[in-house]
Amino acid sequence: MPLPFDLSIGEGAFLAAALFAAAFIRGYSGFGFSAIFIILAALITNPLPLIPVVFACEIAMTAFQARGIRPHIDWRRTLALLAGAAIATVPSVALMARLDPEQARLVISALILALSLLLLSGWSLSRPIGTGGHVAVGMASGMANSAGVGGLPAAAFLTAQPIPPAVFRATMVVYLTGIDVMALPVMSAHGLVGPDTLWGVLLAFPVLGAGVWVGSRGFALASPTLFRRYVVTLLAGLAVLNIAKVAL
Repeated sequence: MPLPFDLSIGEGAFLAAALFAAAFIRGYSGFGFSAIFIILAALITNPLPLIPVVFACEIAMTAFQARGIRPHIDWRRTLALLAGAAIATVPSVALMARLDPEQARLVISALILALSLLLLSGWSLSRPIGTGGHVAVGMASGMANSAGVGGLPAAAFLTAQPIPPAVFRATMVVYLTGIDVMALPVMSAHGLVGPDTLWGVLLAFPVLGAGVWVGSRGFALASPTLFRRYVVTLLAGLAVLNIAKVAL
């Protein structure tokens, strides 16, 4: 049986390994799944058709984590971020859908690199930001989510505030699920969702479950802050590699 998106066996194996690594990171840190998988996928194929698969996977992963994160969700922050994302999702997806594969790869990689450098900079907020600030960040995140990396602006914003790791992780998981639910119908309207999307999601489920389970167990055993720094450093390096590949 042929693989979806006209992938070869070798490409499928590479993407399965990338999916497991990304799911492990999501289970451990609460973010990074989409960005890690998409930036790895961009090394071997056009990542744009894979974004709806990633979003459907992200929604499914929340079901794996729901029981453990429920007590730690900061709903005030989550709802304000979602309100901003709702404003930006439709126009940003419409714009991204018009890009050709090389343009899409370059835009995604440049976004990931810029946001990774922001996260690595140690930037912090000198005073608390109210609901309006969260809505503005949600808008930026909604725009970035058209490229599959909406979690990075929200992560940069939340890590700049004194938020306990368990609250950060739970809030990010719920927020990312929300923006993916918003984006999928818009992507479908622009022809980015089809039979290959469903086939890709079904193939991904076993790998997802294993990765999230291993990552969630690891969350209780080590420093999530240090681990997030390793993840963001990896993202920045992969983004540079993809940009160089497109340029050359």
